[in-house]
Amino acid sequence: MASLALVMIVRDEEGCLARCLDAAAPIVDEMIVVDTGSVDGTAAVAAACGATVHHWAWRDDFSAARNHSLALSRCDWNLVLDADERITSGGDTLRKTLGEPFLGLVCRRNRIRVGSADADSFTWIPRLLPKGIRYAGRIHEEPVSSLPAHKTTLRLDHIGFDAASLARKKGRNERLLLAALGEQPGDVYLHFQLGNEYQVAQDFAKSASSYKAALARSSGKESYRHALVVRAIYSFKMAELLDDAVALVDDEIHNWPHSPDFYFTVGDLYLDLAVKHPHAALERLLPVVEYSWKKCLEIGERTDIEGGVRGRGSHMAAHNLAAFYRALGDQPKAAEFAAMAEEMKAA
Repeated sequence: MASLALVMIVRDEEGCLARCLDAAAPIVDEMIVVDTGSVDGTAAVAAACGATVHHWAWRDDFSAARNHSLALSRCDWNLVLDADERITSGGDTLRKTLGEPFLGLVCRRNRIRVGSADADSFTWIPRLLPKGIRYAGRIHEEPVSSLPAHKTTLRLDHIGFDAASLARKKGRNERLLLAALGEQPGDVYLHFQLGNEYQVAQDFAKSASSYKAALARSSGKESYRHALVVRAIYSFKMAELLDDAVALVDDEIHNWPHSPDFYFTVGDLYLDLAVKHPHAALERLLPVVEYSWKKCLEIGERTDIEGGVRGRGSHMAAHNLAAFYRALGDQPKAAEFAAMAEEMKAA
């Protein structure tokens, strides 16, 4: 049977590292933790959990640190995790998939904020790597390989978007992304990730600018294209670049017939347009809002789509429709969709 190592780089993660290591320990043959300069008890926590701890001097380059950690592994396969991630399922069957080399995609659930509410978004990322694969990229590094990518059974929880984690990383990611873009100004993925950083910080003018740069350079075939389009529409709306948002919707609507995230965002956009253009609201704009959120319910949940947010195909859309009909004075429909939202949220 193929051997499997857990390979990690960490820094000042004593608060969450144990939960990550304890969940991974039963399914791997060894655990390798490379500490890049912790000043807390991270190294001691790792050792207490059974990991072999190494130290490496940080040099503002995530791929260099990843590659150093991978070089320490003696196993046939390597599972790459961050300290703020934890395996929740799929580990018991993972070994059965380790045959011919491939890049193994794992599904990561991210706890995020959507407006004023907590929500879950889902992304598929290559984290199960055969021996010899290495990373490239100063930040938001990616494995370099021509091997086919296949989805695995592994599921992760990610808590790295909570307020404390974001505060700790504030500024660092922007600095590294700008440095990386200075070296690779045409890189679509770097512009996309810089847009994400600014969107999380609610600097929508900058996020819109970064997403525009990504879209201008995009081939349309990137694995993260769905997330890029949906995030860009939202940032354009928030930055009051409404013409740009509408143009992007018109360009992309035929590409996402099965995305509740796309239609949810379109509904939000056209509601803003209706508020700003009341003379056109009843005839042209509000019907698009109603159609879009009903389309979300028709499609249903699609958390298998990259960047999909749980709830946009169910209770969040129903909640918005309840508020929509309430504002129009249609109390029976408002009550119907409010009840639907509660039922879906409880399911």
